[in-house]
Amino acid sequence: MIATRFRPLVLLPALALLLQGQVMPPSPADIYGPLFEAVQAAQIFPDGKTFADAVPREDPKAILAAYARDKPVGKAALTAFVLRHFSVRGDAQGKPPLRARIRELWPVLGRAPFAAVAGSSALGLDHGYVVPGDRFQEIYYWDSYFTMLGLKADGQTPLIEAMLADFVDLVERYGHVPNGTRTYYLSRSQPPFLALMMDLSDNRDPALAKRRLAALIREHDYWMAGADCLDASGACRHVVRMPDGSLLNRYWDARDTPRDESWREDRETAAKAAPRAATIVQRDLRAAAESGWDFSSRWLTDPMRLETIHTTDIVPVDLNSLMWIAETRIAARARALGDTATAQRFSALATRRKAAIDRYLWVAGEARFADWDRIAKRPTPARSAASLFPLFAGLASAEQARAVAATTRATLVGEGGLRTTGIRTGQQWDAPNGWAPLQWIAVEGLARYGEQALAKDIARRWIATVARTYAETGKLLEKYDVEERKPGGGGEYPTQDGFGWTNGVTAAMLERWPDLTPPVQGSGQ
Repeated sequence: MIATRFRPLVLLPALALLLQGQVMPPSPADIYGPLFEAVQAAQIFPDGKTFADAVPREDPKAILAAYARDKPVGKAALTAFVLRHFSVRGDAQGKPPLRARIRELWPVLGRAPFAAVAGSSALGLDHGYVVPGDRFQEIYYWDSYFTMLGLKADGQTPLIEAMLADFVDLVERYGHVPNGTRTYYLSRSQPPFLALMMDLSDNRDPALAKRRLAALIREHDYWMAGADCLDASGACRHVVRMPDGSLLNRYWDARDTPRDESWREDRETAAKAAPRAATIVQRDLRAAAESGWDFSSRWLTDPMRLETIHTTDIVPVDLNSLMWIAETRIAARARALGDTATAQRFSALATRRKAAIDRYLWVAGEARFADWDRIAKRPTPARSAASLFPLFAGLASAEQARAVAATTRATLVGEGGLRTTGIRTGQQWDAPNGWAPLQWIAVEGLARYGEQALAKDIARRWIATVARTYAETGKLLEKYDVEERKPGGGGEYPTQDGFGWTNGVTAAMLERWPDLTPPVQGSGQ
């Protein structure tokens, strides 16, 4: 039916008189005429009542004018038109707009302080906090930084301060921030983002600044404790001696038993690795969990076999970039407090670390930053989004940044965002999956070095993926397939809903680039 065959809002005379006499407003069929008939005839919605109950987003006259102008033909075009101009009940599009939904989720994912219960694995916390969601009902270390980006964008300052207080408490209690607030996570940490979390705080109290600086130094001591026990093997705890004698860090776990939370899986993986000792394999599995990339071909000798994991043999570029950030932030905070000796010490540590990163983790011939295999004494072949961490940190040169940007554009940018790696293995931290924290690392790092177009393009692709899945499912997820723009897969457990760091990164990106706000969303009513 052609839209130009009717006059908007002109009713049949008899019907008009009837409605006028009984003071009855027109029905949707009366108002929208051929548009209503076209939608119902095409069965856009399984239940005909759905469109009859739809709420217009604008004046009906404007909608009818748009229908006459656009002339949508076919089910797909009609569906797109309806969802653009109406809020529809019973469909994901009838949910709040994506940005509004993220704001709604903060109290849903928020948790109150609580005391530990004897016999429970949960570590008590004295301040409020936000969990990732679904199976992850405790605070997680590196997740929290990306969650806090969204809290910052949404003006949730008290919650940011509360979470920072929790993290400082954890360092004071245990000497480090554990992987998560469970007793079975205490033997390891996660990528150290505490210094960057503190950058999000607006609190300038001098006493608190001293306490936070002390926590950063103590956390740094935790990561560098292995420097005192280095032997001929060249590694102890989290510390690795490089060929020139410089010190860099690796992921490591103080235990070599199966993880409590994945006991059966770790036992099975270790059994497949024989004759390698089960304790070695289990520590490598734990170390990968500390990296946050559990699991990825980054840590595997054979990318298709998890039992070839050797995480503790690898000097990772992401961890050492974050350690450099911590050292520079400690130096700056010490300087601000008048502690010149501490400032000088950590500035020197940062200078030495940068030199080692440039020497061992930069692969000029392949235009990428890489992880280093301390046993093979060469960069690993794994090409991953971790290569962007030096840009995020600001320790790359302009030339290195241009090269990494070109490599990223050519190898890691997928239809729906940044791929984690370029290889499909079935592991969740490999292609085709993309993860919110790595999108942010890439976008921030590229923008820092003037690669604004590529940074915004990655953000646009990512937001479109998140928005599409939200429209289809009503959920924000832990990870996404950025090649087919759908929920991600792989790993030890189903894709989780919630989801703290996806919410945080998406909110922060939309705060920076409001024009990337998805055009098709719910009414927000």
